[in-house]
Amino acid sequence: MAGNNMNNLTTLINRLEDATSRLEKIASVTPDPTASTNGASTASIAAITTGLSEPQTSSTPTSRQLPEPLLPAIEGFDALMNGEVEAFVNRSEGLGGLIAEQSASVLRAFAAERKFLIVTTKAKKPEIQSPVYMEILKELQSTIGIVNDIRVANRDSPFFNHLTMVSEGIAMLGWITIDPKPVDFVNETLSSAQFYGNRVLKEYKDKDHSHVEWVRGFYRIFKSLVEYIKNHYPSGVTWNSKDGIDPQEALHQVQSGETRALGAVPTSSVSSGPPPPPPPPMPTLDGAPPPPPMPTNGTSSSRAPTSDMGAVFDQLSRGEAVTAGLRKVDPSQQTHKNPSLRAGAAVPPTRSDSQSSNGKSPVPSKRPKPESMRMKKPPRMELDGNKWIIENYDNPADGMLEINAQISHSILISRCTKTAIRVLNKANAISIDSSSQVSLVIDSLVSSVDVIKTPRFEMQVLGTLPTIMLDQVDGASIYLSRESMKTEVFTSKCTAVNINVPGRTEEDDYKECPLPEQIKSVIRNGAVVSEIVEHAG
Repeated sequence: MAGNNMNNLTTLINRLEDATSRLEKIASVTPDPTASTNGASTASIAAITTGLSEPQTSSTPTSRQLPEPLLPAIEGFDALMNGEVEAFVNRSEGLGGLIAEQSASVLRAFAAERKFLIVTTKAKKPEIQSPVYMEILKELQSTIGIVNDIRVANRDSPFFNHLTMVSEGIAMLGWITIDPKPVDFVNETLSSAQFYGNRVLKEYKDKDHSHVEWVRGFYRIFKSLVEYIKNHYPSGVTWNSKDGIDPQEALHQVQSGETRALGAVPTSSVSSGPPPPPPPPMPTLDGAPPPPPMPTNGTSSSRAPTSDMGAVFDQLSRGEAVTAGLRKVDPSQQTHKNPSLRAGAAVPPTRSDSQSSNGKSPVPSKRPKPESMRMKKPPRMELDGNKWIIENYDNPADGMLEINAQISHSILISRCTKTAIRVLNKANAISIDSSSQVSLVIDSLVSSVDVIKTPRFEMQVLGTLPTIMLDQVDGASIYLSRESMKTEVFTSKCTAVNINVPGRTEEDDYKECPLPEQIKSVIRNGAVVSEIVEHAG
């Protein structure tokens, strides 16, 4: 009996020794929790953090430094884009076609203006005529030009009024060049857009309410932009004159992504507790895309990304580094070529997340006239089918331009300055848009002359002309011949328009007849009666 007990005791002691040996081996290979963070050594974490000072590439690790908060002016602009601008783009995508295509350019124009505002918060104000100033405006000029080009290229579209409303309204982004009352400029631009937007409202109010909401949504962008300007730039955009850097350097930083904070270190990487019993694997540094930045509202950085515009702002601020680590996408998976892929995207109910977009920004600044924001394109005069196209002439050295027209030809003149044009023979119709100091001499027309947003306009009619339509013309002199005494003149929002008619005899001088600008309206017998205000004395 005693022998059996001794054998059991010996067996138990041997088993205890084996267990102790195994425990000692496990302790010798267990990593020190203070020497690693989620499986990554402190040396590797330091190397990753140091690498963040360089522009990020596909091999850059995923740990990031904490972002600095955005200035209120940039956060306010983000809220504007996440609100009315995003809602307008979503409605445009619902209508599809050219409307959706143009709205995408509108969104890019707002994003370019946001980048411009960030540059102004970083830099001292350059000379307005300097190359660096024009380079800062280049992206905004380009996107605004694309919005207008879509309208010009689709004059036969049934949605031409839609496209024209947006192309007229996108000039609102020129408020950054206005000093000291940018709000007045935005309100004037709204009036221009409403001229065509109200046509859409009238046409679709009983047909398709989605078009009505689309127009009203575009109007709401103006209202939100006016409130934004009043809150942040009531006297115009300001530059960082106190401690701003060189404008060229600030632009380079924005384009290269160095002005934004590069993101947040994941919260799990700074955990104070030891790792779980099985140590987690080392982080993969094989070029995977970096994690999203930590939101400023304190939520976890591992939260799934939403479809709001905050991520867009974050990527735009990175500049060229935005393409780091990306893979080639098959055309069938590209959302801009397959609108149906965007149909399921959810719009977030609030804007708070959009204000978490990381980026570093100081104070804002001022700008030139909106015309300076147009891209300088080469002059062009050519016959396309039955349509003459004349554009981008600025005080041509050859003097007066001549067109040998035919009765089926229509003539489109746009973006010309200090240009004289002679139309020989009888043409169909002439349209002049967004020009200045244009002089026109014509023989006869079948239809009309339509002049839009062309100040200091002059025209002489040698033969017959049924109709003249003037819209937003500030200063015009029109000389009629004896054969065109029955010409009808329609004006809208015009000032200083004078019609010159020939005297009773050939020797008499022309008689100047100013068109009325002031209208008095009264209520008589329940109806509105309007009369021209006459000034005597």
